Amino acid sequence: MGEFVDKVKGATNEAIGKAKVAVGKSTDHPEMVAKGIVQEAKGKAQSKIGTIKGKFGDRF
Repeated sequence: MGEFVDKVKGATNEAIGKAKVAVGKSTDHPEMVAKGIVQEAKGKAQSKIGTIKGKFGDRF
């Protein structure tokens, strides 16, 4: 995948993760909060990978 695709997927996962955390907190659902935190972290990692690919010209 290219830099742009990784960054878009990362941003999407971060947004969905944040939404899960918010819904889980408001409904007192700790399992959903945990899943949201994991998904948000996954999104941040994908975004970082996209940034690294951009610096190396997608050769990574």
